[in-house]
Parts: sequence; structure tokens; C-alpha cells
Amino acid sequence: MQTTQKALVCASFGTTVPTAAADIAGVEQALAAAAPGWQLLRAYTSGMVRTALAGRGQPEDSVPEALARAAAAGCRRVLVQPTHFLWGVEYDKLKAQALAAAPGFDWLRVGRPLLDDTRDLRALAGAIGALYPAEPGRAVVLMGHGSAHRANVVYPALQGIFELQSRPDIRVGTVEGWPGLAEVCAALARSRASRVLLVPLMLVAGDHAQNDMAGPGPHSWRSVLAGQGYRVDWVRHGLGSEKAVQDLYAAHLRGVLQEDGAHGL
Repeated sequence: MQTTQKALVCASFGTTVPTAAADIAGVEQALAAAAPGWQLLRAYTSGMVRTALAGRGQPEDSVPEALARAAAAGCRRVLVQPTHFLWGVEYDKLKAQALAAAPGFDWLRVGRPLLDDTRDLRALAGAIGALYPAEPGRAVVLMGHGSAHRANVVYPALQGIFELQSRPDIRVGTVEGWPGLAEVCAALARSRASRVLLVPLMLVAGDHAQNDMAGPGPHSWRSVLAGQGYRVDWVRHGLGSEKAVQDLYAAHLRGVLQEDGAHGL
């Protein structure tokens, strides 16, 4: 790490899928461009991901390790910007870890997750709508992760925004939350769609996208929808590779940097 007084820690859940790492890298590059003069450090919040990568000889820092690295290099000002979508379990964890390290710095801030308020939800819905314009006979199905955390409310809220923006052709579902595939299938059955485009509602097109969404197994969303008679195609990259989404992350970061008199968490 170069000697600097300012460090920007980009904190992601992480991925074990090599091709999906490019989705994270795209956001990291956008954040670095939005914070000139700040040394970029990477952190992965998932212990499972870090363990798997370490076993391949590709170690990645946790948030505490990245902050320790920044402190050892003499950084006095640190901004931790998450790439997480929700104010959920992983975000709660990284914020607690940053709070524990805050006394070691003169100034430390934690940025907001991508979907923190109604304005964020509307911005993402607008970006996705522009990426996938309405086409006769086609439905766009977004597959999110989902959570048992109360932050899962973001997914039905996002569906509501698509409806209000006159885009009922875009359906939101989750792997581990609500709405799920059953709700998506019920909505498609009420539509006139004959084609479905599956899109990861995730930063990366990692294991969930490659297996749960588009895998060859009988329980993947692709297989289930094809079995119901739809012609199915899928997007092979995560939202982190989309410039419009990278810009939303960068805007969050600039908002922190522009706050006057902001000291501490």
C-alpha cells in the first residue's frame, strides 16, 4: 500500500466465481475515480468466501484487516464504502467492525448501502428499466438474494416502484426471501409473456446466478420457467458491471465526502 493520509475501503460480500470478480472490480474502479487522492483497499465481508479464496492462494482482507492495514500505513482518514445492496446482516456486521476500529483514526465514515431509501430504490428501478426497455411478449425477471432480515422489504418495495413506473413486465423475486419464484410464476401466468429474460438483481453473477438462476438443474429458475413453456434467456453478468449502477455507488460515496463537519460514524 502506498503511503497516504486517506484510505477508501471498498467492502463487498465477495465471490468465489472468477468471472464474477469483474463485477466487483467495476464498482471499485468507479469508487476510486470518485475519490481522487484516496488509496483504495478491498475487503470481503464473507468469511466463507475469504476461506475459499485463501485455499486457492488468493487471500482477501476482512474489514478489520483492511482497516488495520490502513492504520499501519499511517492513514488518519478512512471511508468504508459498502457495495452491499441492503442495510442487512452483512452491512450491520461491517458497520460494527468499523465502529470498533474508529478510535484508531482521526476520521472514519461508513457509506450507505445501495438501497438505503426510497430515492435509491427509484434510482435503481430507473436504471434497470433503461437497461431493459419493455418489449412485447417479454418479461424481465430480476433474481435477488433475499434475506430473513427486515431489510428484505426492499424487494417488494422495488416491485411496487416498477408497477408505479408502468413497468409491470419487470418482476422481482428472491432466492432466500420474499417474493420467491412461486410469486414470480404466478405473476407471469397473469401476463401475456411468452419470453423471459432472467437478470441477476445482485452485484455479481456468482454462484446464485450461475446455479439457482440459470443452472441446468431441474430446480433452477431457468429450468422451472422453461418447463412452464417460456422461452428463457439470461444475463451473464451482475449489476456491478453496469455503468448506471456504478454511478449510483459513486454518488453515495461523493455524498459522504461532501458532508461538512462529518466526523465519526
